[in-house]
Amino acid sequence: MPILEKVHFECKNSTVITRPSYEGRIRTALGRSPVVMLVGPRQSGKSTLARTVGRAGQYHFFDLEDPAAAASLEQPMTALQSLRGLVVLDEAQRQPALFPVLRVLADRPDAPARFLVLGSATPELSRQSAESLAGRVEIVELRGFDLGEIGRERSDALWVRGGFPRSFLAATDDDSHRWRQDFLATFLERDLGVLGFGMAPAAMRRFWTMLSHYHGQIWNGAEIAAAMGVSPHTTRKYLDALEQTFMVRVLQPWHDNLGKRLVKSPKIYLRDSGLFHALQGIQAATQLQVHPKLGASWEGFVVEEVLREFQPHQAWFYATHSGAELDLFFLHRGQRIGVEVKREDAPRLTKSMRVAQQDLRLDRLFVVYPGAQRYALADDVECVPLTTLGDLVVRA
Repeated sequence: MPILEKVHFECKNSTVITRPSYEGRIRTALGRSPVVMLVGPRQSGKSTLARTVGRAGQYHFFDLEDPAAAASLEQPMTALQSLRGLVVLDEAQRQPALFPVLRVLADRPDAPARFLVLGSATPELSRQSAESLAGRVEIVELRGFDLGEIGRERSDALWVRGGFPRSFLAATDDDSHRWRQDFLATFLERDLGVLGFGMAPAAMRRFWTMLSHYHGQIWNGAEIAAAMGVSPHTTRKYLDALEQTFMVRVLQPWHDNLGKRLVKSPKIYLRDSGLFHALQGIQAATQLQVHPKLGASWEGFVVEEVLREFQPHQAWFYATHSGAELDLFFLHRGQRIGVEVKREDAPRLTKSMRVAQQDLRLDRLFVVYPGAQRYALADDVECVPLTTLGDLVVRA
């Protein structure tokens, strides 16, 4: 077994961020599946990660945004059938004819090659993988940097700048903010069209900005549609586009026969805190601390960190019309886990937490806060500092 080479990013001030966990997950997936799809937002480091995985052995890299590489794959069977080792196909959705060929190559009995397909979860990529590669493909989602990668002492910088590598590693806050503004412009003006979403950049920018004001709140498509002068169907289409490209998390409500009136609309979060701050005009921590969206920003940041640490198959929020609510509910290693996010110095057990604990039959309830001490609030209820989330997780 070769020693794992650490995936890393460097910036001008010599900061190095390693990402060995993702490399390990990809290697494990390649060991059991002929095709692995590495998906995630643009500029999250998919190509860098794939090249590092490939350098440990024989590999071939095709970037479909490169005209020369695209031309070499115009006859994909001819180009790929003789290759051995790892074959990386970056931006594969640009060439849909690849997917039926991958199915044939993946089914060869001698399996001389493994295929690592990179993409930004476009409708075409999802459709092709479902239709052509069913039972042959394993999906690994790559996200921006998280606390486990950058270190607990830099959590505030990660919160303000977000997890995109170039944003987090920028030399100054101004450089980071400018990168995020440029990312937003490029994503709206070029990437959405390239990825198969035919939407006017100006309208989409307006929608995204308005959506940032609903960060951490219940989705109200009719209200946004009325403000934009479009139909609710149109705003839902915009939301779907941002969800499919990893820009937005649509967190569904938990439903069960509880005999209570439950909130049934989803909750909306912008997945990257740095992009949320850019849309809100927040450039630095000093501005964030006095901003009216401070609490919502913190909640969204913590929700993403919790989901990255526990990696549940599915997660929900819980809310009743009588006021009881819980920010996250999911299953982990056979336990029913609840998470409440509190930006307070010393959170206390509330009636709402107790109701949620009973209604959801929670095995454990964690209250995540920005303090430094971990302490019990009641049986199976603990206050946990954000920076110690990794200590809670029981891995498979």
